[in-house]
Amino acid sequence: MYLSSLSSVVRRSCATLCRRTRPPLSTPSSTLFPPSTTLYQKYVSHQQTRHSSHSPMGTPPTNPRKKVTIGTLRAMHKRGEPITMITAHDFPSAHVADAAGMDMVLVGDSLAMVALGMEDTSEVLLEEMLLHCRSVARATRAAFTIGDLPMGSYEIAPEQALETAIRFVKEGRMQGIKLEGGKEMAPTIAKITRAGIPVLGHVGLTPQRQNALGGFRVQGKTSDSAMKVFEDAVAIQEAGCFAMVLEAVPAEVASIITEKLSVPTIGIGAGNGCSGQVLVQVDMTGNFPPGRFLPKFVKKYGDVWSESLRAIETYRDEVKSRQYPAPEHTYPIPKDELEVFAETAKDV
Repeated sequence: MYLSSLSSVVRRSCATLCRRTRPPLSTPSSTLFPPSTTLYQKYVSHQQTRHSSHSPMGTPPTNPRKKVTIGTLRAMHKRGEPITMITAHDFPSAHVADAAGMDMVLVGDSLAMVALGMEDTSEVLLEEMLLHCRSVARATRAAFTIGDLPMGSYEIAPEQALETAIRFVKEGRMQGIKLEGGKEMAPTIAKITRAGIPVLGHVGLTPQRQNALGGFRVQGKTSDSAMKVFEDAVAIQEAGCFAMVLEAVPAEVASIITEKLSVPTIGIGAGNGCSGQVLVQVDMTGNFPPGRFLPKFVKKYGDVWSESLRAIETYRDEVKSRQYPAPEHTYPIPKDELEVFAETAKDV
């Protein structure tokens, strides 16, 4: 009773201050005004959720998924269920990935190119990655989030890598990190995992080292090269990786490696014999102009560019022709108030 009366007082006070009448609140007072929150703050938050044009999350799902954890991923791998992973670089891309049921969302350093317009992944800075990680973390409710350590933030020493990984967890709000490299990175991976931070490894084609590899070239095409990829995979597994990305490796090689390992492999250009798959979201949704190069392994599942272009061009045309905004997109004012305002404005 007390809370109900207080709710009514707050509503009347806010209506007076704003010189307008707000719609009645449908949320029960016991929910709207919990003891841990001041009445006014909760009321304002409720009104912003209802009326703001920039409410970020939209309507909550009717059947929210359970949070994906390391335990979830291990159970999936044990029963042979493929693991789905996709990249995201900001709030909207992470929001849709989570809503679509992705098991893992990777804030990949590929955002250097697809989100920041850089030439390659070597340009992106640690602070930039952390900013994008925070944005993605705010949108993901169920997917397991991984942050990609950028070039220069972990190679100098295991201590440097651990410091960076801690920042990804504390500042970036990620649940795990990814780093590139094989046997030479085993001590670094061990250092990070001993600190309790899950590590996703990455072997095969490692884009951050493209200059040393002679470009973006398929790895494991000879028996010696394939054995090197295998040895790298075993080394980082033993160092403590909970899973690893296999990139640009012949499908048959990737399948053999996957069978020999006890942790999941996430393929990208490595065939369907891996434990799961990952793609860059901008690539697979078709959010790019015609003529852009796509790697062979990318399947284009949509055409976001064309749909966005059509919508924006239509908006442009309707603004030019004054079709938009139409009456249904505007806010009314009482006729008598409008007459008073128009009369007052004449004298200004």
